[in-house]
Amino acid sequence: MASRSTFWDRIALHYSKQPVADEPSYQKKLAVTREFLTPESSVLEFGCGTGSTAITHAPVVKEVLATDISAKMLEIAQGKAKAAGIENIRFKQCDLAELQSGEGSWDVVLGMSILHLVDDKDEAIRRVYNLLKPGGVFVSSTACIGDFSSWFKYIAPLFRWLPLLPNVAVFSEQELKQSLIAAGFKIEYDWRPGKDKAVFIVARKPE
Repeated sequence: MASRSTFWDRIALHYSKQPVADEPSYQKKLAVTREFLTPESSVLEFGCGTGSTAITHAPVVKEVLATDISAKMLEIAQGKAKAAGIENIRFKQCDLAELQSGEGSWDVVLGMSILHLVDDKDEAIRRVYNLLKPGGVFVSSTACIGDFSSWFKYIAPLFRWLPLLPNVAVFSEQELKQSLIAAGFKIEYDWRPGKDKAVFIVARKPE
C-alpha cells in the first residue's frame, strides 16, 4: 500500500487547499445523498481523501468510518473533523480490500471519485455489495473517462506504467452501470451534470 499511497501523500496538502471544481453539483450530490441517510445510519466511505464529504454527513447519521490509503490525507481529515467538533467519525488507513468489516455491516457506503482509481472496479463493487446490509445503498461519483471527449482517455491507461502515479481506469458510464447491475444492485438514481463530468449514482442492494 505504501507505494500506491506515495502520490496521494505528496499532494495531500495542496489538494486540501483547492476549491471544489463544481460547487453547485457537489452540493446537489450532498443533498441527494442526505435523502438516503437517517439518524440510525452506519456509513462507510472508502477513498475519503481529506474527509470533507464524510464530515459533512456525520452530524445526521449514527456513525461514519472513513478510510483512505494516504496517511497524509487522513491526517488532514482528522484535523478538520476535530475543528468541526465531529465526534462520531473514525478514520482508518486501508484500502477497501484490507478493511476488516463483516458482510452486511453498513447501511450506506460512499465511494466518491474513487472507482476509476481502484485496481479492479468490479471487485470493488462486489466488495461494497457484500459489506452492505440488505436494503443498503451505495452512493458513488465516478469519472467515466471512456465517455470523455478529451485526449486524456487515450493517455490515462499509460499511468499504470509510470512510477509514483495512480492507476486511472478508462470505462464508460454504461460499463459502470453494467458492473453495478452484475453485482446485484438496483440503480435508483443517476445524474451527470454535464459532458465530461463525473456520473453520480445511488444503487441499492435488494432486501
